[in-house]
Amino acid sequence: MAVLSCSASYAQQDRALSDVMKDVEKRFNVRLKYNVDTVGKRLPHADFRIRPYSIEETLDNICKYFDFNWWKQSGNTYKIKPYEYMRRHTEDGQKMLTWLSSLYNNKEEWEARRDTLRREMRQRLQIDEYLDSCVKGKKAILSKIRKYDGYTVQNICIETLPGEHIFGSIYTPTSKGKHALIICPNGHFYDGRYRKDQQQRLGTLARMGAICVDFDLYAWGESEAEYPTHQTDRAHVIQAMNGLILLDWMIENRGKQIDMTRIGANGGSGGGTHTVLLTALDPRFTAAAPTVNLASHFDGGCPCESGKPIHLSAGGTCNPELLAMFAPNPVLVVSDDGDWTASVPELEYPYLQRIWGFYGKKDAVRNVHLPKERHDYGPNKRKANYEFFIDVFNLDRSKLDESKVTIEPKEMMMTNLKK
Repeated sequence: MAVLSCSASYAQQDRALSDVMKDVEKRFNVRLKYNVDTVGKRLPHADFRIRPYSIEETLDNICKYFDFNWWKQSGNTYKIKPYEYMRRHTEDGQKMLTWLSSLYNNKEEWEARRDTLRREMRQRLQIDEYLDSCVKGKKAILSKIRKYDGYTVQNICIETLPGEHIFGSIYTPTSKGKHALIICPNGHFYDGRYRKDQQQRLGTLARMGAICVDFDLYAWGESEAEYPTHQTDRAHVIQAMNGLILLDWMIENRGKQIDMTRIGANGGSGGGTHTVLLTALDPRFTAAAPTVNLASHFDGGCPCESGKPIHLSAGGTCNPELLAMFAPNPVLVVSDDGDWTASVPELEYPYLQRIWGFYGKKDAVRNVHLPKERHDYGPNKRKANYEFFIDVFNLDRSKLDESKVTIEPKEMMMTNLKK
């Protein structure tokens, strides 16, 4: 009995977490970086958690006890971070897509799943409750129209919920006739909708024949004065609601200028996440180009993208399945090797092609992958967007010239309600 007691005692032995991690570094010849505090933490069964054949299984066994997670960085470096509900490893994305694919093998099975997904997603997002609470009959505040080479810009402000507003910009072609309309939600790139590359993209699309409308993120830009913080799940539903309100306003007030068969959504990073969300919420969209955002293992790192539990809908889902709800409409997914979208060509894109294949439209979903680029909205990403909308919306390629776009100062793009 004494021997058994001694063995049991050893099996229960704990060690300081900091000491265990030093041993892991030496054993596997890796470097560990930390976004967590290891001081004072002790790990039970410490030595038995080591898997001599796998650094990653070893880190799994250690991190899960403390609700931590690990992420491989460049070379032999691993970062230890707190558990994040929205972020998983690529292998988890593969397992999710494999499971989702097992749920439907044809168009009929997919559409039954899609309908359940749409209903539950709207409930979890609470979008209908917010839309029902909106201010009725409020007129938009519009600035004077500013005329440039082949397009115009006008500021727009609409009261949505009492005391809360959308602040945005409308880029309109100067050419006559009915135009495509593209709603352009913003991501978290520095300076939001006022930044140079945003104005270049929307101005160029407008010159080519598409009316483009963008708007501030929740608690960014002019809307920052109305909200205490951007980091809230309320941002998730407000931003989606604002995109839909602007779509409604444009159709109701500029309908004579708009071709209802050509309504698009286009944004990058968090704006790409909201591009996907808008297509899942509203059947009026007919084409979409989410850029540097899509992954089966990442729901979006900000509460404005994943704060409401929409990814628990229908037993569990992910952003590629939400985008698949848009099939068989044309879609462009832009990805690169410098962020979480590195997996798109081998993982998410084949999944999407399968869904579009149910409709005989496999070629309507496209992927432009830029392996040497990182997370931004650089020239090659914008070029991919231009080429897509030239094709699907029949825009005028001869007007594709970013140098013709006038970059406005931030102050010119603001409504300044307090004045």
